[in-house]
Amino acid sequence: MNTSIKISSEKLNLQECYDFVADPSCGGIAVFVGTVRNATQNKSVTQLDFSTYRPMAIKEMQKIADIALEKFGVKKIAIHHAERMLQIEDIPVIITVSSPHRKAAFDACQYAIDTLKETVPIWKKEYFEDGEVWVNAHP
Repeated sequence: MNTSIKISSEKLNLQECYDFVADPSCGGIAVFVGTVRNATQNKSVTQLDFSTYRPMAIKEMQKIADIALEKFGVKKIAIHHAERMLQIEDIPVIITVSSPHRKAAFDACQYAIDTLKETVPIWKKEYFEDGEVWVNAHP
C-alpha cells in the first residue's frame, strides 16, 4: 500500500506519517505540517473547529494521493487531517511524501495541500475573542 489517508478526532502524529512514507529506495521525504496560527485578517484567533463530510473527504483525499503517485512518480504519500476543535499551535493537517528524488517529493507535497484546500469537503470555523466565522464554507 502506497497511501495513508486519515481523518481523525485524535491528535495527528507526525512520526506516524513520516514512518509510513520512509522507504530505502527513496532519497527524499517532503513534509508539510499545517499549524493553527493566532491571527488572521488582523484579528486574534483563539481556536479553530474543523468539520468534514467524512465519506466524501476520504474519497477526495484518496483521489489526491492517487494522482500525486501517478503524476509525480512518488513512492508513498500520507495525508492526515484533524476533525475537531484545535488550539493555537495544534496541527490540523500533515502531508508526507517520499520519492527517489527531492523535486518530485516537494512538487507532490505542494500539489496535495493545494488541492486538498480546494476540493476536499473540510470546513473551518475560526473563533475570535468577539465572535466566530466559518471560513472556506465550501470546498
